[in-house]
Amino acid sequence: MPFSLMDIAVRRYGHRGSLWITRFRFITLGGMKVAAVQLTSTGNVTENQEIALAKIREAAGNGARLIVLPEATSQNFRSGRLDEQAQSLEGPFATAIQALAEELEVTVVAGMFCPADTVERDGKTINRVSNTALIAGPGVLGGYDKIHTYDAFDYRESDTVLAGESLVAFDVDDLVVGAATCYDIRFPEQFKELASQGAQLIVVPTSWADGPGKLEQWRLLTAARALDSTSYIVAAGQSRPGGDAEAGNPSGPTGIGHSTIVDPNGVRVAEAGYEDDIHYAEIDPNEVAKTRRTLPVVTPAD
Repeated sequence: MPFSLMDIAVRRYGHRGSLWITRFRFITLGGMKVAAVQLTSTGNVTENQEIALAKIREAAGNGARLIVLPEATSQNFRSGRLDEQAQSLEGPFATAIQALAEELEVTVVAGMFCPADTVERDGKTINRVSNTALIAGPGVLGGYDKIHTYDAFDYRESDTVLAGESLVAFDVDDLVVGAATCYDIRFPEQFKELASQGAQLIVVPTSWADGPGKLEQWRLLTAARALDSTSYIVAAGQSRPGGDAEAGNPSGPTGIGHSTIVDPNGVRVAEAGYEDDIHYAEIDPNEVAKTRRTLPVVTPAD
């Protein structure tokens, strides 16, 4: 039977002050196939929970050991206030996913929102949330809180979302996996630091904005972060609302599709279109080791 434990290790990371890296360890038996799940979240957490559970079952049934769902899987960004449906990691959304991950003996990463703090903005009291990548596996329930809030292109995520302060990595089978979320992908230091701590694959749950040049930026950034970190990138995004018919039209951060899996050499080995889909790839740790020998751009931590 697979078994698991949680192993905490901390190390300072020099960005936005003193951040910490937290390590969750999942030890299981078997191969290493990953799935990038592209879906369309609704504004209802209960509905999204059922959508997520169905996709997880499908991916696990196709042999995936690590299953990555998009940012905002629990509630999409176009459905109003996030604090009204935010849940802790002990709430029904996270625990239902953890229970299924336990049953299927897989590891799942899925975007959700957790209650965070209360701030004043322009005379208004705002209950902020954490933009959390839930990490659930047999016997383990944890998360990564998005560090770089999307304060760009006339959008201020920090008004409603508290920025995280900790890098997170976890082990699945013999692979070390780092976590990032959406806008984090514009910050190469985070990916390089995760790689220096041993990450061979970095998951990126995403809800990307559409508009002129946005798809090209997404494709460039996912390949660049793979090259920066000489790691696999598994980026699972929200589908484009309206699908192909709306592709390219300006939008907020509500999804552009194009979930992707990129190898350590920046080669795209899988990519979705604008609609709901699941893409798979076999991850080879030896490819990471080979790339890092021939292209030693990552300095291992002491």
